[in-house]
Amino acid sequence: MRGLSVVAVVVGLVVLAAGCTLEEESPRAETGSGSIERIDELSGVSITVGSKEFDEQLVLGQIAILALQAAGADPVDETNITGTDAVRRSLTTGQIDLYWEYTGTAWVSFLKQTERVTDPEQLFDRVRTLDAENGVTWWARAPGNDTYAIAANREAAEEHGITTISDYAELANTNPAAASTCMGPEFNSRDDGLPGLAAMYDFTLPDAQRHEVNDAVVYTEVGSGKTCDFGSVASTDGRIPAQDLVVLEDDRSFFPVYNPAITIRAELATKYPGLEDVFTPIAEALDDETLLALNEQVSVEGAAPAKVAAEWLRKQGFIG
Repeated sequence: MRGLSVVAVVVGLVVLAAGCTLEEESPRAETGSGSIERIDELSGVSITVGSKEFDEQLVLGQIAILALQAAGADPVDETNITGTDAVRRSLTTGQIDLYWEYTGTAWVSFLKQTERVTDPEQLFDRVRTLDAENGVTWWARAPGNDTYAIAANREAAEEHGITTISDYAELANTNPAAASTCMGPEFNSRDDGLPGLAAMYDFTLPDAQRHEVNDAVVYTEVGSGKTCDFGSVASTDGRIPAQDLVVLEDDRSFFPVYNPAITIRAELATKYPGLEDVFTPIAEALDDETLLALNEQVSVEGAAPAKVAAEWLRKQGFIG
């Protein structure tokens, strides 16, 4: 999910510094040994795969790498790029060839659309149409919805009777000290984060009650209730059940749909259209329950993203 540099050299430095090659720990997919069929024209073709830096993206990046290997390509691992804008720039400047992006992120952050589109397929179609003008092709929308959400410490939610974001907004306005909120840096500044949420739900959260921390830290901080009782979370993150957090109902439907989908440079998509058939069945299998399970293995159990990706693809029969 989830400022833009104007100097191309800086973009390159960001990617080089943030990219993390995981080839040494990545199992290789044997060509033709699963349901993914070899594409002859892909043989030996170098395709650079990127991802953002959080666990779900790391797993999705490794899934893409293994799928490309199975199809006969020679993928280059540039996953683990810090920041949504950085990985997007890496795609549009050709430093990576594809990565999984979220429909809601593109609609609000990249395409700067303000209309609320709640139907997932309609949102995907509109994003795909508009982003084509930027040289980006969208394939393979997954049904899983990794949307932003507000989660609460269970004891605090029960104490104050908080079940919806409207309840949380009222608490912030009437008893701000009880509405202390931990949030990641992007959520604190993005239009589809706190600024837009506060505007729609008509509340003000004082600076003293806004605690900007690393996204990964939000879950444990809210779970312990020491720093804050509420926090910005990703709805498919495995740390939500692990920390026994309560996800508040978005009763005014503020947060967009965030379905992950393959975004690929249009030039490459035109040259190798068969890749869409590689990724479509994989995406169709990535529902909410699956994403939660995959994320939990990495975020809670500490498994390597490459290992989690390979085991899931093998279990599904995509690779051997």
